Amino acid sequence: MARQPELLIPASSLEVLKTAVIFGADAVYIGGEAFGLRAKAKNFSMEDMREGIRFAHAHDVKVYVTANILAHNDDLPGVRKYFKELKEIGPDAFIIADPAVFEIAGEICPEIERHISTQANNTNYGTYLFWWKQGAKRVVSARELSLAEIKEIREHIPEEMEIESFVHGAMCISYSGRCLLSNYFTGRDANRGACTHPCRWKYSIVEETRPGEYMPVYENERGTYIFNSKDLCMIEHIPELIDAGIDSLKIEGRMKTALYVATVARTYRKALDDYSEDPKQYRKNMPWYLDQISNCTYRQFTTGFYFGKPGDESQIYDSNTYVKEYTYLGIISGGKDGMYRIEQRNKFSVGEIVEIMKPNGENVEVTVRRLVDEEGNEQESAPHPKQVLYVDLGSRADMYDILRRAEP
Repeated sequence: MARQPELLIPASSLEVLKTAVIFGADAVYIGGEAFGLRAKAKNFSMEDMREGIRFAHAHDVKVYVTANILAHNDDLPGVRKYFKELKEIGPDAFIIADPAVFEIAGEICPEIERHISTQANNTNYGTYLFWWKQGAKRVVSARELSLAEIKEIREHIPEEMEIESFVHGAMCISYSGRCLLSNYFTGRDANRGACTHPCRWKYSIVEETRPGEYMPVYENERGTYIFNSKDLCMIEHIPELIDAGIDSLKIEGRMKTALYVATVARTYRKALDDYSEDPKQYRKNMPWYLDQISNCTYRQFTTGFYFGKPGDESQIYDSNTYVKEYTYLGIISGGKDGMYRIEQRNKFSVGEIVEIMKPNGENVEVTVRRLVDEEGNEQESAPHPKQVLYVDLGSRADMYDILRRAEP
């Protein structure tokens, strides 16, 4: 019998973790302030991590903590201290790439599961079996694997061993995310969490005897974005993912907004639940999934390596810009006197038409009637990011509902 896969959602902050939980995650993965591969993300303090784990567990959702840097000698004392702190907080698993970090985690926190990051280049069943023998519960497949290869891995590993695979989000141009470009160009090591994303930069060729004369790599006068991959999206292929024996469907995006997380979590949650209930219902609702998944920023979609090696169509050569259909305005975090509290994220004004995005799949169009600041002063607009406001929407909203505005 096919397994019911876990939906694993990223979170960059406590607010986003709560959003992921409410909008349908089975598990959330987060990073602390050290030893993860998203040093530029907000990340979690120990206090926020403790609160986030408490909140998730109260909703029967698991939390995994990334510690997936490729460690250098001077990292190891700090790694040991870090795991001692995490032991007291009690996440459900660690996501690790480096063998030394893996051993330290097992020594200090033997009661906490260890999962092997995609950074460890997990491309065959022999590698999976190696990590199983070392004590790993789960291995994250390399993004270079096809569904046929993953299915073959499942046939060669123990039934209780778990496979986790990315199914949605940005694709790194490097091999399983191990890239040297950032370090080479800027001195910031992608494998220690400080990637500057040079794969999204605009490139041209310069002939060395003619410095300053830029020639396009591709037939486009603006140059070309030669490393710029489309985003992965497997919402149309839930049956194939399940058939391959994948236990956890992982969404990329540990630097994304709450709107992105809510949109992707809600869409994949409904798709998984629909397919579990009735495959015909899943196929019938495909237009809704495709419409909703495009409501957050993305770089066009591809199925990556799942159905064979991608060709030219998987790259974007003329720009590095996102498609953006909605703007994130804030999350409902309370209310009083018929108005709802938000910490505003982007500008909006009285009289504007916005949407209340609900975890159950509803999108309710409303008009902003009033805006009031914390001191009770009326405002015509909300121009300042992170300003706390109370908004009259003329309609019911609930805790953790998201406000968004459609873009023309």
